[in-house]
Amino acid sequence: MSNLALIAEIKKMYLQGRNVMEFLRDQNHGGNTTESIMISYDLQSGSYTKLAEKNPEYVDQYTDALQSVFSKLSTFESIMEVGIGEATTMNPLMIKLDVYNKIQKFGFDISWSRVRYALQNCQQSRSAINLFVADLFEIPLPDNSVDIVYTSHSLEPNGGKEKQALKELYRVAKKFIVLLEPDFQRANTEGKERMRRHGYVRDLATHAQELGFDVIEDRPFDVFINPLNPTGLTVIKKGVLEKLSTPNFVCPITKTSLMKVENVFFSETSGLIYPIIDQIPCLLSSSATLGTHFSCFNS
Repeated sequence: MSNLALIAEIKKMYLQGRNVMEFLRDQNHGGNTTESIMISYDLQSGSYTKLAEKNPEYVDQYTDALQSVFSKLSTFESIMEVGIGEATTMNPLMIKLDVYNKIQKFGFDISWSRVRYALQNCQQSRSAINLFVADLFEIPLPDNSVDIVYTSHSLEPNGGKEKQALKELYRVAKKFIVLLEPDFQRANTEGKERMRRHGYVRDLATHAQELGFDVIEDRPFDVFINPLNPTGLTVIKKGVLEKLSTPNFVCPITKTSLMKVENVFFSETSGLIYPIIDQIPCLLSSSATLGTHFSCFNS
């Protein structure tokens, strides 16, 4: 049974201050599923914006350090944050990195509520980021389409799925993948135990090398807020590509192109329809509705 059937009960637990992710792990016999991650993050929505507002110096230091990483890479025209949350990292980062608004920017999260907060934050700062809802294991963009793909503690709860996640990020990236994720190797004993308990990713550089990827940097990141969850930096360079793509939306299931028709995205090839809810494209495979005759009624 889907945990969404228990959402009213789960929401009560969250309001009572209980650890929702821990409860869902028990329900799922010890693992963090995509659905449980979505539920937990969606319930927490709004808290990340408040946290950023309370810690402006930390946000400034974190984005300064990340800007320094990007400035050492080759020139790029497009960038995407996987697991953008409420855009509390990407929004201030892009203000520093893209002063003249020349870079094509994308950001997605599995939680609609988090993306809606991201939209609000971007509108307030007049940042132009293409926001959408998606699953990091089914990114609705073509192969080799975004110059830099990066994460900021968004792969974190997907322990055991490291290679699967890396393959999908690598598929979409044109030039580089930049990962800011839990640094299990360099964490202290208490930190390692916490990461094990929460099902965090580990040894991303090792997994990337085993996949044959070119890891050009692997080190501690200079800035982190929780000593029990230090951040590690891993940079992967992609080789010369024969075929490049533009970052236009594709169906997450069939990877066929999508066209926007009023308040939906539609794949003429597959007949699958994806809704746009309050300006946010919802491009999860679970959001798809089959309408093979949609084009008969909509041009």
